[in-house]
Amino acid sequence: MSTTAEPIRRTTADPVQRRRALRHLACPVSVLTVSHQGRLHGTTASQVTTVSQRPLIVGASLKAGSVLAELAAEAGRFAINVVGGGQSGPARWFADSSRPDGAAQFAGLDWRPARYSGAPLLDGALAHIDCRVADRIRVGDHEVLLGRVVHATAGEGEPLLSFAGGLYVGALLPVPVQGPGVSGTRKENVGL
Repeated sequence: MSTTAEPIRRTTADPVQRRRALRHLACPVSVLTVSHQGRLHGTTASQVTTVSQRPLIVGASLKAGSVLAELAAEAGRFAINVVGGGQSGPARWFADSSRPDGAAQFAGLDWRPARYSGAPLLDGALAHIDCRVADRIRVGDHEVLLGRVVHATAGEGEPLLSFAGGLYVGALLPVPVQGPGVSGTRKENVGL
């Protein structure tokens, strides 16, 4: 094994094909929310992940200049609603740039304020994650909002997934576990 890194070569691959390939990274859909000085805001994100176990930190990729990232940085806190398969409506709503600003975004939705951040927690979400802002990092045309988890709750249900430009309910089916001396079907713990 070589310890010398190979130089990055410029590819001649079609940029449309590269983008299409990256859209095949299936991701759970979340609605990030914030409450700051009486102003509420939410936005849909499909790039939310655990970044660190100790301390427990999550990261959300948002478009640079995102209102949510700005408000979260000012407030120092935000919340993540991991939405379920039956919540495609709110996921699409918070992705629509023509929705109204402020509290009007949440009209008609059932929610309660998070314990720590005061940000809206949507009823029926698979999980609620209340965070303190740990950092905000600009990466190309996006920024990553990092949050240290202060409080979290989880429920049951099927996740809403973003895949190849569409939204799908993710039916979680166990996979066969195979290998030397292993057979059968079971749920594997491969991460958290």
